[in-house]
Amino acid sequence: MRELKEILVKGAQELGIVLTTQVVEDYILYAEELKKWNQKINLTALKGDLQIGVKHFLDSLTVVPYLRGVKRVLDIGSGAGFPGLPLKILFPSIELLLLESSQKKAFFLRHMVRRLGLEGAKVIHGRAQQSEIINKYGGNFDLVLSRALADLPTFLLFALPYVKQGGLILGMRGKRGEQELHEVDWKGLGLKLVEKRRLVLPFLQETRILLLFQFPENPTFVSYRKP
Repeated sequence: MRELKEILVKGAQELGIVLTTQVVEDYILYAEELKKWNQKINLTALKGDLQIGVKHFLDSLTVVPYLRGVKRVLDIGSGAGFPGLPLKILFPSIELLLLESSQKKAFFLRHMVRRLGLEGAKVIHGRAQQSEIINKYGGNFDLVLSRALADLPTFLLFALPYVKQGGLILGMRGKRGEQELHEVDWKGLGLKLVEKRRLVLPFLQETRILLLFQFPENPTFVSYRKP
């Protein structure tokens, strides 16, 4: 079986990304902590290095093309920290908010932020639809994303209050992503579909669909901005 380092380095290269030695070391430390904590609390169903390296880390890196010019990122339902933490490790300058409803997982996320010394990364225990969280953080993010937190219509409703005008919402979907796109009235939410991208993850050859939406500077329909 391939070692995790090889999986990360070669897999990232297939995605057009060059990882520095420090980033690889941080990813490996992250994976080791994930496996250690996973023995006590249920963080992930994935066990081996191949599954963790590809389905967690490389899957997170598919977001990299959409980080250009982005300063503030919200990861809704971050779980064990994917895709938010791998992106923060790779791009330390972004401001990252991880929103997670499970207190145990939020504890792990805070542990990883401290363990990796990540400045500008904050963990919030709560749900995206909570009014107090929306009131504090609403309309502040350049990019709001999630890895299959819920069905696409639900995710867009969760994300919309947090994205700033002109900002982006990215849905990371599985092979049903294109079908899901036809099941949601994104135009009715005042969103513009910027890009639909199909890709295949290295090594495992699993399909991913990335759906990128923009909340325009002057939206024609904004009633979903408030809960």
